[in-house]
Amino acid sequence: MNIAYVRVSTIEQNEQRQVEGLQKYNIDKWFTEKISGKNTDRPELQNMLEFAREGDTIYIHDFSRLARNTKDLLELVERLNAKGVNLVSNKENVDTNTPTGKLMLTMIGAIAEFERQNLLDRQAEGIAIAKREGKYKGRKAVQINDDIFKANYERYLHREISKTELAKVLNVSRPTLDKMITERKAV
Repeated sequence: MNIAYVRVSTIEQNEQRQVEGLQKYNIDKWFTEKISGKNTDRPELQNMLEFAREGDTIYIHDFSRLARNTKDLLELVERLNAKGVNLVSNKENVDTNTPTGKLMLTMIGAIAEFERQNLLDRQAEGIAIAKREGKYKGRKAVQINDDIFKANYERYLHREISKTELAKVLNVSRPTLDKMITERKAV
């Protein structure tokens, strides 16, 4: 079976570019989510990993959609290999079923991790300068109508919608939703 995994980091981002790039593989099952790739604790990623069976091939747009650091990427690939599942990256043109593909995967993962760390370092430096100059105020608080939150949160509690669906309904990210739930439980 041909399986696709598509991920963008935020609700505001559009996954269509990835979808179009993967359509040439005659995908039988799609797993799509809008969530940060900072770790592998992602609902659709976990669903896909459980769904995939021996002989299946998972297609991704690029390795950064699957994992943001080398350790997570290599662990995911090892897990897939142990199940007999092949992984193909469209952008990098890498097939993990080949020795060359395995070598390329290791190198690409290291470079992606390096780039991500550089981005975070530059961001932290910029925030530190802005704070020192009194220009950084942090993110604006998300404002959600309390009645809308309560009604949809009740749907979540009664398992009518998933946490990801609740975040979509409220137009917030999963981490923001988790923070909102924690704050409301404390009240």
